[in-house]
Amino acid sequence: MADVSIVHSFFLIFSGAAVVASVALYTRQPMIIAYIALGILLGPSALSLINEPKLMDEMSHIGIIFLLFLLGLDMQPSHLINMLKKASWVALLSSAIFAALGYLVSFLCGYTQTESLIIGVAMMFSSTIVCIKLLPTTVLHHKHTGELVVGLLLLQDLIAIAVLLVLYSMSGNDSAGVMNYLKPLFALPILICASFLFVKYVLLKLITRFDRFHEYIFLVSIGWCLSMAVLAETAGLSAEMGAFIAGVSLATSPISQYIATHLKPLRDFFLILFFFSIGASFNLDLLGAVIVPALILAIGAMLIKPVIFRYLLKGMKEDSNTAWEAGFRLGQVSEFSLLIAYLAANIGLLGQEASHVIQATAILSFAFSTYVVILNYPTPIAISDKLRRD
Repeated sequence: MADVSIVHSFFLIFSGAAVVASVALYTRQPMIIAYIALGILLGPSALSLINEPKLMDEMSHIGIIFLLFLLGLDMQPSHLINMLKKASWVALLSSAIFAALGYLVSFLCGYTQTESLIIGVAMMFSSTIVCIKLLPTTVLHHKHTGELVVGLLLLQDLIAIAVLLVLYSMSGNDSAGVMNYLKPLFALPILICASFLFVKYVLLKLITRFDRFHEYIFLVSIGWCLSMAVLAETAGLSAEMGAFIAGVSLATSPISQYIATHLKPLRDFFLILFFFSIGASFNLDLLGAVIVPALILAIGAMLIKPVIFRYLLKGMKEDSNTAWEAGFRLGQVSEFSLLIAYLAANIGLLGQEASHVIQATAILSFAFSTYVVILNYPTPIAISDKLRRD
């Protein structure tokens, strides 16, 4: 019976996605927004045709893992290290500013100090999945702007992991104490070194030996990506970070672009589930209570984040156009914010309404930011033919 339910759910999701994507293309709207809207429509709060939102959410997580793996395949390690060094203070300072603004808005809207603090923390991060989805893989990943955006996202991910570790420790499930904080710090350099050594002495030799079997390369690539994701998660890091390291370790190989091209359809399959699950998990009954603070926070993110990033990046001697573009591409709330809201609600730091403020802010900021980017900068889903870059 479970299999029937999953098949039925997939039928509704992907048939519905095909319909809303057609409407979006005819009306020149971004398909990301259409997938979220479909999730809201078919989810428990509206038509309630999909009854496995948790399963969909878990499967959609695989899409993010593949997205980061493909991103890593396009990043040269030397350029990435240089960018991380330059952008570290920008990531830290901008995160502190966004947290303070989020706290202030939430507190003025009547939420408790603890809830306002959690909402402020959720405002610190930009969405890796939306930013990378809107980056042309054949253009910006090989340009300075793409490296800058990716560097800032990775640094934000490290900050987000630290926040999640704190929340996990507060949940009372961790008995190892301080070791849970130190474990990722030791694990990260070990994981990076081990991945590069394994690729150099094992993986590339296997691929070179059997490169005429395309199915084998496809299989090995997926296995490598998911193996590193699981190892990273086991080590206290995120699965996304493990997948990214897996990609970067292969980036200097001539086979990297072949792998990237052939994994894109698989990535897109799971990303549709990701955006659908965002909409399906939202409780429409709370919309009236959260819409005002969520609108203020989402519009604030869209307007303030680009300005902050612009002035901070100017301090890195970036030119004005690059600084503005990076700022607008980072002008939304992150999927990490949704995870923070979920964990904080589970341990009693957030009420249901405050948790839905973060969810609504994420959905609105995804929509607002997507419109701004596709109307002004090169993206794979641009409305204008002039700006469309795959």
